[in-house]
Amino acid sequence: MKAKLLSRIKETWGIGMIEGVIWEVPEPVPPSEHRIKYRLVYVVDGVRVVGYDNERGKGDHKHVRGREMPYVFTNASTLISDFMRDIQEIDR
Repeated sequence: MKAKLLSRIKETWGIGMIEGVIWEVPEPVPPSEHRIKYRLVYVVDGVRVVGYDNERGKGDHKHVRGREMPYVFTNASTLISDFMRDIQEIDR
């Protein structure tokens, strides 16, 4: 199985820009145990304000206003909901 694109996002949101991709991959990206590879970012004036990703060696995590913290991945739709909730909390 090759990687399968599940979602691609690039749009203006609030005062910034949302950009990201979500892939289903043949094997988990260590140390993640699921087969979803993703990166989502909300950028304002060239600065990442919110970001979610699961880069190799780090696993699932998120960045909110410069702080990195673990993220518990359950599925792609919850990932997008959690990401959007963090953006909406920032934009208040």
